[in-house]
Amino acid sequence: MPSLPADPAVDTTEPARAPFPEVRRVGVGAPLRWLAQGAGDFRRRPLPSLFYGVCFAAMGWLLGALLRPAPGTMMALTAGFLLVGPFMAMGLYEIARRTEAGLPCSLPATTVAWRRNLSNIAILGIGMGVLLALWARSSMMVIAIFFPRKMPGMGVLLDELARGANAGFIVAWLGVGAVFATLVFAFTVVAIPLMLDRGTDAITAMLASAQAFGRNLVPMAVWAGLIVAVTLLGFATLFTGLIVTVPWIGLATWHAYRDLVAPAPDRDTP
Repeated sequence: MPSLPADPAVDTTEPARAPFPEVRRVGVGAPLRWLAQGAGDFRRRPLPSLFYGVCFAAMGWLLGALLRPAPGTMMALTAGFLLVGPFMAMGLYEIARRTEAGLPCSLPATTVAWRRNLSNIAILGIGMGVLLALWARSSMMVIAIFFPRKMPGMGVLLDELARGANAGFIVAWLGVGAVFATLVFAFTVVAIPLMLDRGTDAITAMLASAQAFGRNLVPMAVWAGLIVAVTLLGFATLFTGLIVTVPWIGLATWHAYRDLVAPAPDRDTP
């Protein structure tokens, strides 16, 4: 029986392995340029971009409905958006890559981008999943230490954060979260776009990402602050704003990767 022809719009071919990527330094204003470029991609590819935004918002609504009786877990998993976001945004990286290359950008083509480097993306995903689980457990431990008699309701915890009524709790909870978020950010800032684009293995991608973070500490701090600020805007609207903010950040991340990592050399060139 003859096989069906492959859909040319769905690229599942594993890219050739490349040497260790060359990491570049960027200026402190580079993150603002990435946001502007991401906004431009959003305008050119609104429908597939909004699809991913709706998926993120729906996840937030679902977590809110299911975990409302468990505020500690709810707060941890809400913060976990910032930890697992790079993986969930793979379709957005593919949108930006196809836009840059002038390729068709159908929704099916973006949803299977991970197949080009599945094993290494899975390895990185497992590692980040472990960090997310540790962050959730650490968050609940901090809450239990400061509220030993009874687990407070979500309203109480939000009130503590909003009014600064318990400085020790706020510093401890945000400090623990900052440690985990910094680790994830350092090891994934360009790792997943690099794996999707060049077929890089997970270890090389994480090392290159950490190198990009270390060589650009001030721009990376600005970039991280912008990501947090834009994401919090989405949270402040009861996750509805994520429909726009998540695609914007995801598309901009592709341009961060392009700035931070030099183009791969031509493998056919002596």
